[in-house]
Amino acid sequence: MRYLPLAVVVLLVPFGLLLAGPAPFWGGAISAIAFLLSLLGLNDLFQNKSAVLKNYPLVARLRFLFEHFRPEIRQYFLESDHEETPFSREQRALVYRRAKGMEGLRPFGTLRNVNEVGHEWINHSMMPQHLPADPFTVTFGGPGCTKPYKGSVLNISGMSYGALSPNAIEALNGGAKMGDFAHTTGEGSISKFHRKHGGDLIWQIGSGYFGCRTADGQFDPEKFATTSAEDQVKMIEIKLSQGAKPGHGGILLGAKVTEEIAEARGIEVGVDCISPSSHSAFSTPLELCAFIQELRTLSDGKPVGIKMCVGHPWEWFAIAKAIKESGISPDFITVDGAEGGTGAAPVEFADHKGAPLREGLMLVHNTLVGLGIRDQIKVIASGKLISAFDMCRVFALGADGCNVARGFMFALGCIQAQACHTGKCPTGVTTQDPGRYKALVVEDKSTRVANFHKNTMTALREAVESSGLSHPSEFTPHHLMIRISSREARSAASQYLWLESGDLEANDAVHPAFAKYWDHAQTGSFVSAA
Repeated sequence: MRYLPLAVVVLLVPFGLLLAGPAPFWGGAISAIAFLLSLLGLNDLFQNKSAVLKNYPLVARLRFLFEHFRPEIRQYFLESDHEETPFSREQRALVYRRAKGMEGLRPFGTLRNVNEVGHEWINHSMMPQHLPADPFTVTFGGPGCTKPYKGSVLNISGMSYGALSPNAIEALNGGAKMGDFAHTTGEGSISKFHRKHGGDLIWQIGSGYFGCRTADGQFDPEKFATTSAEDQVKMIEIKLSQGAKPGHGGILLGAKVTEEIAEARGIEVGVDCISPSSHSAFSTPLELCAFIQELRTLSDGKPVGIKMCVGHPWEWFAIAKAIKESGISPDFITVDGAEGGTGAAPVEFADHKGAPLREGLMLVHNTLVGLGIRDQIKVIASGKLISAFDMCRVFALGADGCNVARGFMFALGCIQAQACHTGKCPTGVTTQDPGRYKALVVEDKSTRVANFHKNTMTALREAVESSGLSHPSEFTPHHLMIRISSREARSAASQYLWLESGDLEANDAVHPAFAKYWDHAQTGSFVSAA
């Protein structure tokens, strides 16, 4: 059906010639127009620059036509460019332009209402810095790590092969290699498409232990040690939960388990692949710490971290207490916000489960500061981050680095069709249909992924310079301003409560979350002691 319009115009060429006998004008016109449309459609079909044109020759031209006039249509008849559904047109356009290496300047001033309640900005300095073009980096590796990893402050968040097409995975990793940043595998483990271009990998280990599991789905230390020894694997991330569907398992139906997916995950072809809602390798906070140490030892000292969306505060507090009690700390903690994305999630989970990134990030940061161990653990923020300002905001609220998923999907050509779960992605990003994903040309999209990273980092450097700083880690809550009423704006430092180092050890925390839930947490169980 995708090629039906092209087939119709091709058939109209001989029809017009037949009609030219009794009706020369109309027959000739039909034949000429159909011939030109046929050439255009065939060009769409065989070109390699646009996946949507290749998948929908001729018809996709209408999309570009409507897209061209979309700003005017929206301006006069529909919603504003800032409505997020889930990403606004402005956000997507920013990624597209940066991925294509186009300038991202804005003429005639901001389109935002700077007096609107909730508007945010970063304070600038009268003495801005002038920094070299070197990329901003962060070193991951705490006291127990013997092979620290020095990487970019902006990396690709976890998206599994299986959820993404092989060409999409290849393009992401190729872009990571070009731009010298890291690519998180997602819990679907490491496939041959991750390995093809040699970009740095953060190997994510989920509850299914894909790539390091026994036949019955338990953790297999030998398989883990073998894979983690690969030089391309720079860090290991234990996924406890993700923002879009925290506390929810998953299933990949057997019909979708191809030979390549089975090879990467260590499962059988054609058999349903289950991701349990919780881990079997540990069941208490102290056991989690022991598992972190086990993975660090098996990987010969590589950084090991955890990824989570904050849920019950006492469960996170229990993990923090276990870290302090055991002396075993993760090298990094990835805090995923409830606004994070996924290929598919129940509406109730996507809309109403888990803490948003801002609240989750500040709670984790405050806890580590209050225990006096913040300097041992790097904190990565993840959840609907697109622009350099988004990064500045989370740095100001306590992050050391950022992971981005959907932004890099837009760089691949995603048009937010929201058909990720259908297998009919129009741009070949989230499908296992070869007829669709082959339209995504790896060489071209790898360059766009690298461009998006490079140009976003350039924008971040300019933001850091203008605030008089030398690294984004120097942003503090005092730099982030938030309008709270039509007459008042306050810094994040004064609007939120922040702990000082050692407050929790001295039992001197005045933050309401700690006052209410800190004593409920116990290191021997995730269950509240109250």
